[in-house]
Amino acid sequence: MHDPEHATPWTVPRAMNKASLYDDLARELDGLLSGETDAVANAANAAAAIYHALPSLNWAGFYFLRGEELVLGPFQGRPACVRILLGRGVCGTAALRRQPVLVPDVGAFPGHIACDTASRSELVVPLLAGDRLLGVLDLDSPEMGRFDTADQAGCARLAEIVVRHLGGAGSLS
Repeated sequence: MHDPEHATPWTVPRAMNKASLYDDLARELDGLLSGETDAVANAANAAAAIYHALPSLNWAGFYFLRGEELVLGPFQGRPACVRILLGRGVCGTAALRRQPVLVPDVGAFPGHIACDTASRSELVVPLLAGDRLLGVLDLDSPEMGRFDTADQAGCARLAEIVVRHLGGAGSLS
C-alpha cells in the first residue's frame, strides 16, 4: 500500500529531469498497483497517477482491445471517443503496429481523431502481454511537441508495469 511519508505519483517534482521523473513515477506506480487484483481499479489508479504526475497533459488513459476495435477504459481528462477501429487515428495505429506512436503535431497526422480539440500532441504506447495486445496507453497534451523519445521510453516502462498488474487481475473484457 501507499506510504504517505513518501512522494505520491501526483506530487512527483516536475522540475526534475525526465529520466528521474519516470524512474520515480515507475516506482510509485508499481507500489500503487501492487496488491490489488481488480484490473479496472488498477487501470483507473494508473491513469490518475500518470495524469497528475506528468506535466502538460490534458488527457491520460487507456483503450482496451475488444475484437477489432479499441474501447475506452479508465482515464483522466475530458470525455473521449468511446470506440476506435484498429488502424484508425493515433491509438488505432499504435495498436495495429504494436509499436509506440509519437505525434508532435496531431494536425499533421493523417486520420487523427480529435476527441479533445485542445490536444496538440499525442503519445500512444501499446499494452502488450507477450505477443497479446491488451490495448493502449494514450497521452494527449495541449502543447505542440510536448512528447519526445524520453517520454516514449518512460511511458513504455509505465505500460509494462500496468500490464504486469493487469495480467492476473480481474478481466477487462
